[in-house]
Amino acid sequence: MKKLLNSLILMLVMMKTGLFTFGGGYAMISMLHTEFVEKRRYLEHDEFMNIVAIAESTPGPIAINMATYIGYKRCGFLGALFSTLGMCLPSFIIIFVISLFFDRFLEITWVANAFRGIQMCVIYLILSAGIKMLKQLKKTPFNIIVLIVTSVLMVAFSLLSVSFSAIFYIVVSGGLALVIYLIQSLKNGEGKK
Repeated sequence: MKKLLNSLILMLVMMKTGLFTFGGGYAMISMLHTEFVEKRRYLEHDEFMNIVAIAESTPGPIAINMATYIGYKRCGFLGALFSTLGMCLPSFIIIFVISLFFDRFLEITWVANAFRGIQMCVIYLILSAGIKMLKQLKKTPFNIIVLIVTSVLMVAFSLLSVSFSAIFYIVVSGGLALVIYLIQSLKNGEGKK
């Protein structure tokens, strides 16, 4: 009974996040961090950062992947199910209602103006999540180098109109981290002998 109650609470929190966050999964990262790391303390910051990396690397929308993981960690299968539903339902209902009146909806002047304002909020939410994660990033030489190189490459590729998926940045960075870990493990293993 306690798992069901906790799962319903998770569902309501995810519904609130899904309902009041415009701009997709990246815009939701900041709200999810505030809700589950700062307010409820369900997760540590490092664990949340790992969830973001895993959710970005696995197929599907990042917010839904994060909701599923957080729900599963908190309440098992039931938590994952209810969290995922909570994250999906608001968007589904809103898009369904909009699709019924889509053509007339876009012709309304105040709606068009509202969407311009929402675009600015989305930029702020994504930037806010990035800055929050950057502030709490461990300042190791590897992390700083990866951050600088990735930022430079992303800007350069954008300016040159080169299509390069964000997944490749994640895969290459993860691969480099594994190589460095293996090298350090080998050095530590040799030092013990």
